[in-house]
Amino acid sequence: MAEFTATAYQNEFLPDGGTDVNAIVTVTCTGAGSVTTGTGSGSAGEVIMVDTSGSMGPATMAAARDAATTAVGEILDGVWFAVIAGSDRAMLAYPQVSSGPGMVQANAETRAEAQRAIARFVGSGGTAMSTWLDLAGQLFGSIEGLTQRHAILLTDGENREDVGKLDAAIARATGYFQCDCRGAGTDWQVQELRRISQALLGTVDIIPSPDQMVAQFREMMQASMSRGVADAQLRVWAPQGAQVLFVRQVAPTVEDLTARRTPVNPLTGSYPTGAWSDESRDYHVAVRVAAKAIGQEQLAARVQLAIGDDVLTQALVKATWSGDSELTAKIDQQVAHYTGQTELAAMIQEGLAAKAAGDEATATTKLGRAVQLAAATGNDEATSKLRKVVDVESEAEGTVKLKRTVDKADEMALDTASTKTTRIKK
Repeated sequence: MAEFTATAYQNEFLPDGGTDVNAIVTVTCTGAGSVTTGTGSGSAGEVIMVDTSGSMGPATMAAARDAATTAVGEILDGVWFAVIAGSDRAMLAYPQVSSGPGMVQANAETRAEAQRAIARFVGSGGTAMSTWLDLAGQLFGSIEGLTQRHAILLTDGENREDVGKLDAAIARATGYFQCDCRGAGTDWQVQELRRISQALLGTVDIIPSPDQMVAQFREMMQASMSRGVADAQLRVWAPQGAQVLFVRQVAPTVEDLTARRTPVNPLTGSYPTGAWSDESRDYHVAVRVAAKAIGQEQLAARVQLAIGDDVLTQALVKATWSGDSELTAKIDQQVAHYTGQTELAAMIQEGLAAKAAGDEATATTKLGRAVQLAAATGNDEATSKLRKVVDVESEAEGTVKLKRTVDKADEMALDTASTKTTRIKK
């Protein structure tokens, strides 16, 4: 039985006239089990989407076959699964059926059959990812009672269809299944895969060389199999007249959930978090309340973790108005840390976009600020990746120069990792 705990970190003291309350809420899950044994687990489904377009070179295609074969081998017995070969249309590579259920349950025999089908993949045609996502949704829909749906998408190139078609397919998949996206090589678009992964509560990363593909696919599938909680919702209650300014996941990655609110009742909104394994996630919640007199207190928010209608844990966010400037001037260490991490993600993405547009002055300013923030928040991974794109003169002041020659894979690695955060160092 999975158990959840929630802890709020904040400075509850507001100055006279103060209205904005910020808190970091850490939610931790233990005892999640696996997709076949976990809390509320029913049937789980997996779809593996592999780019088989003509742009897939021999080395990349060979690695993709090996990676997909490895991923199939990690699927637990009893989990429903299917494999899609994606080009300018989506083809159901396994199971080879034309009607009825489009997925089969994993066992030694079906895994071997799928792996033989994957071994026959060859590259031809273009790239139309909307068809891949739509077919994945149809396959999940062909199995009654699926409580958990997860997909892996691999591509090595840009989507070759109208932007509207992909956006519409993403919208159809949003809230229905989760998807981890990976780009092979450097001819794909980070923003394109990020749009898919963020909407579908997944991850995005680069696989710069074919020899790294198997390990990434194994890791993604093992992570999916460990998620014994099929779906959980973050609920935020705020008092009458208050305004929830934003709700963001800030660890392990930055994901803005604000626009994904669905009402539970007039004072409570629900935000999707997807499936859980044994893990901790941090959320930044900001609420604006009406100012009260010095000495008064108010409950500013209740942050809860719910599965279905069951609330499993909650943390309270408080507001107390004080005339003591020593109390009101303090910024909670967790809030300050994750505010910096959120800005860091924005500075990296905006800096790289400016660099791509030829605006070197803006790129230098933004990436310099990113270097400063990465150092200040102890994000060593971001610092290391930034140093492959800029020459750092001063981390503390954020003084940098753009490197004249940069490996495209290093730029893309920095971009895909921009939303990854580090927890505060104790």
